[in-house]
Amino acid sequence: MGFLLSFILHFLALVAMVSAYDDPLVQLNYGNFQGKYDTTYNLSYFRKIPFAAPPTGQNRFRGPQPPLKINESIYDTDQTFDMCPQRTVNGSEDCLYLGLFSRPWDSSQDVKRPVLVVFYGGAFIEGDALFGIPPDSYPVLNASTLNDYVVIYPNYRTNAFGFLPGKAIKESSMSDLNPGLLDQQYVLKWVQSHIDQFGGDPKNVSIWGQSAGGGSVVAQILANGRNGQPKLFSKAIASSPFWPKSYAYDAPQAEAIYNQLANLTGCAGYDKDHQTLACLKSADVQAIRDASLIIDADNTYTTSSYTWAPVIDGEFLADTLTEAVDKGNLKTDFIWGMYNTHEGQNFIPSGLADAALTSGYNSSEESFHQWLTGFLPGLSAKQIEAVEDTYYPVDGSSETITEYNTTYIRAGLIYRDVVLSCPAYWVASAAPGKGYVGEYSISPATHGSDAIYWNTVNAVQETNRVVYLGYAGAFASFFQTGDPNAHKLTNFSEPGVPELQKTGEEFVIVDHGFENVRLVQLKKRCDFWRSIGKEIPI
Repeated sequence: MGFLLSFILHFLALVAMVSAYDDPLVQLNYGNFQGKYDTTYNLSYFRKIPFAAPPTGQNRFRGPQPPLKINESIYDTDQTFDMCPQRTVNGSEDCLYLGLFSRPWDSSQDVKRPVLVVFYGGAFIEGDALFGIPPDSYPVLNASTLNDYVVIYPNYRTNAFGFLPGKAIKESSMSDLNPGLLDQQYVLKWVQSHIDQFGGDPKNVSIWGQSAGGGSVVAQILANGRNGQPKLFSKAIASSPFWPKSYAYDAPQAEAIYNQLANLTGCAGYDKDHQTLACLKSADVQAIRDASLIIDADNTYTTSSYTWAPVIDGEFLADTLTEAVDKGNLKTDFIWGMYNTHEGQNFIPSGLADAALTSGYNSSEESFHQWLTGFLPGLSAKQIEAVEDTYYPVDGSSETITEYNTTYIRAGLIYRDVVLSCPAYWVASAAPGKGYVGEYSISPATHGSDAIYWNTVNAVQETNRVVYLGYAGAFASFFQTGDPNAHKLTNFSEPGVPELQKTGEEFVIVDHGFENVRLVQLKKRCDFWRSIGKEIPI
């Protein structure tokens, strides 16, 4: 009798386990969403969930609106969805969807998992959230079973559709500045309302992004918990955060972009009663795409290299990054900033490396000066002199570059620090809880090089197991606990991630493993850029 009872109980446990791994079905207040379970990677996932209404018609250039009620009894989420309008012919304005995946969960369990929201990169001009199986960042989750969290990938609007600045936008009751950032924030609010139905804990939310995704993380950090609003997340990693100049919404540079878009789409000349904006709202989507591409190209390596980017709107973004750091306004408890040693070189003219060129940029001092004054047109002659002679001299070095004597490396360091590494350093140093900074230095250490260890499954994660476990494992531990060392996967011989405020050190990823390096030159240079942040502006 005891054996029979034991057998029955074991059988029922197996049945319960199998049922927990069935295709999940989640009921929300605007629809019922059918997910899928993948046996190969042991993942439950929902590839397509609408989180807001399509931003079409009068909703173009407007902040996200509540999602439409799902008419069918069950919405099949195992399907593709369009990216938001890109620089190319691809994409659709009906694009405000998200994907979600995690290890399987039992909806009857009371224990909720931490949540990670990932914003994609693409220079604020392109990118999409659609994932396959295994999804992006699966290597981070898969580094160890110590960490178990729910991952969300949302679309957000980019280029003109997500970042059209201008006074006309501000004055329109049916338009909003920075709608791409508002899309991201709307997802974070969606998490607060609905993630518990997917086994997630709305009180334990992290955000992460690389490049413009990292810049998006910076923007969300600046807005998080501001003016007494509830905090939507407590942990953030900004990987190589692309944080270009942040002008006021009605600054001449911003108005010039608005006017150029109007001209290129045939909407100029309708200034009375905001008819220009009405024309832009009704313009063909391809006309907006084509104009966005032209505007982006026109602002590459010219004047201030300013194109589509967040603007200071007085609402979502009240201050520039340096102003917010100076005021101590950051509310996100745990912040980790990452950057790559040579990633600035992805964004500067390649001619700066060539001594033989006789037209355009070359490696001469004159050409370097021309690029620098064009990149930073707001600086005085004295400030430019300080950049060239004191902070980035002809012969110099950095924490991980023993020495340099080329124009190309010198210019790359300036771009890296102004747009990528100093924003990472600033948000980490201003974290009210704990802050961390890391530098990826494995050759070529250019923009995106580090993604090989955390983005998609590949052979390098097996051939360099120490770096994979130490790097991806530290990310996963941070998402789970707020501490990159809590679930450390490397042995005692490998250093962990030092706390910036206590040690003044950064976590450096090198070929053979990891190092802790004291920040001296980066701190000095970032302090300089921060002191003149208003003139850039950043």
